Amino acid sequence: MMARIELEKIAKRYGSIRTVHDIDLTVEDGEFVVLVGPSGCGKSTTLRMIAGLEAISGGTLRIGGQVVNDHEPKHRNIAMVFQNYAIYPHLTVAQNIGFGLYRSKLPKAEKQARIRETARILSLDPYLERRPAALSGGQRQRVAIGRAMVRDPVAFLFDEPLSNLDAQLRGQMRLEIKQLHQRLGTTIVFVTHDQVEAMSLADRIVVMREGRILQVGAPMELYNRPADIFTARFIGTPEMNMIEATIDGGQVNLGANAASVRLSKVPGLPSDIGTGRSIVLGVRPQELTLLADGQDNFPIRIAGTVRVAEPHGSETFLLLDLPQGHVVARAPSSIAFKPGDAVAFGAEADCLRLFDKETEKLIN
Repeated sequence: MMARIELEKIAKRYGSIRTVHDIDLTVEDGEFVVLVGPSGCGKSTTLRMIAGLEAISGGTLRIGGQVVNDHEPKHRNIAMVFQNYAIYPHLTVAQNIGFGLYRSKLPKAEKQARIRETARILSLDPYLERRPAALSGGQRQRVAIGRAMVRDPVAFLFDEPLSNLDAQLRGQMRLEIKQLHQRLGTTIVFVTHDQVEAMSLADRIVVMREGRILQVGAPMELYNRPADIFTARFIGTPEMNMIEATIDGGQVNLGANAASVRLSKVPGLPSDIGTGRSIVLGVRPQELTLLADGQDNFPIRIAGTVRVAEPHGSETFLLLDLPQGHVVARAPSSIAFKPGDAVAFGAEADCLRLFDKETEKLIN
């Protein structure tokens, strides 16, 4: 059984302080939606309102078509997995997984069958008699997920469940949670501040800032066409380069050491964009191509000097000093770079995003 979750003008206030501002969001049956944003943006508060752990100050929340604003958490048939495992150290894995069933009216045999099936799905069946102290961090998190799963909820809510794990375990658990969703097909709302988790897990990403939703879309939609500068910088690693520019005589003028870009070559620009308008040009490090000496076949050319070279195995990221500021560019790892090297990079016109400098909204 699955559930559609609908948030209509949902708000949260603490006295006169408003932390969530009338947000609208629909999570479809079986969808994996990730709420992402910096600390304090309202994503965990929103999740806790869905769970019933925070009172809703305004708006309507529906789960499976039913208004649940005033329902107790136990009556919403959803399960929440927290950042802290919160598993009982004196109980075995089997007892921890089955803890939520102890007060149910299910026959004992069915409870045991659910525990065993949940443990099998999570590859915990060899550890059912162990206690948490004998488990790894990833196994403990799987126990916490199992305790939520065994109740057969209509939706799972995850509140930064991987933030206490090391980098290797986080990567492993991301894969396991993705596979679990593919197997169960249950509605999931997942909160994280880590955009890598958001990109790798989500069917759709919800970018939040200061209690508001900035953009909702598929991971690659947000990566390729961010609606504003904040989203453009937040999604993608390293973050998108932002270069101040002006519209000048039908061209995007990037200033010294950079070729101007004719507006006719930039896809999606409105015809009435005015001369003299201050803009910010966005281009990702991965979209810049290292140019050989004399190569000049790109509509945009950016030249600078290397400040820092960061080898990443298959590629190297360069921090470049430009007259306009700094740019990060990806380069082949087969080339050794040192500080002070003069380099030039080119980009295709369809890689460029133009943002209004004042509103920070995407123009093209």
